Amino acid sequence: MTNNKDNYIKIFDTHAHYDDDRFDEDREYLLDERGLLKEVSYEEIDKVSCIDKITNIGFDIESSENSVGYANKYDFMYAAIGVIPHHVADMKEEDIESLRRLVDSSDKVVAIGEIGLDYYYDEPDRDLQKKWFVRQMDFAREVGLPIVIHSREAAKDTYDLMCDCHAEEIGGVVHCYSYTEEMAREFMKLGFFFGIGGTLTFKNSKKLRKAVAAIPIENIVLETDSPYLTPSPNRGKRNDSRYLPYVVAEIARLKDMSMEDVARITYQNACKLYRIK
Repeated sequence: MTNNKDNYIKIFDTHAHYDDDRFDEDREYLLDERGLLKEVSYEEIDKVSCIDKITNIGFDIESSENSVGYANKYDFMYAAIGVIPHHVADMKEEDIESLRRLVDSSDKVVAIGEIGLDYYYDEPDRDLQKKWFVRQMDFAREVGLPIVIHSREAAKDTYDLMCDCHAEEIGGVVHCYSYTEEMAREFMKLGFFFGIGGTLTFKNSKKLRKAVAAIPIENIVLETDSPYLTPSPNRGKRNDSRYLPYVVAEIARLKDMSMEDVARITYQNACKLYRIK
């Protein structure tokens, strides 16, 4: 690592999907060879960065198992496990027991997620999505872990169900936050963090930039959602954690902060979110 502490920032990627098949060709390099942990620098950004920790996020039973496997193998990686709304159509109570076994199998499981509601498509049925969102929130309470929430075009129902389930007692993060500044204030009342990633750098993200400007830095964590949502100026390429300095730079610009302070505080927030000492 660099010896120039004034030019070095350490980053925690709180939400990634390295089990995605788009990493099949170079996953061994990125993870086994610690490619993600090497110094990262871009000519547009006058700072050297390093990806220090990553949470790999499950979206169904298989990806949850993969996430735990990676977390057990790599010291720098943690796992979240759960079933995303897209995959709840065939979900059964037995799947909750499968998730419970994963929690019991490893202390590297740090959250239940990603779980939630997604109304972008008509399927699965919204009532079914709500049922399994509530059940997985209850499960998170049972096992004493925070939740990673996936919410798209479903702000009110997401918030209402969180209130009904007293999510403020569970804790967690609203992943890939995309709603308004006003809605952010409601989620903050529940004590939640906000996952901010590459979409912040998109030209059409004025609403999100306004929300991020208003959200206290103490409530923000960094994420990639890799291989998705690559920050500008690399939009369209496969995303990975090494592009997070672009997000740090944009948050720093919006909040008139240094990149070092943004990285340091969001790193501390991520450790608090996932209860990592």
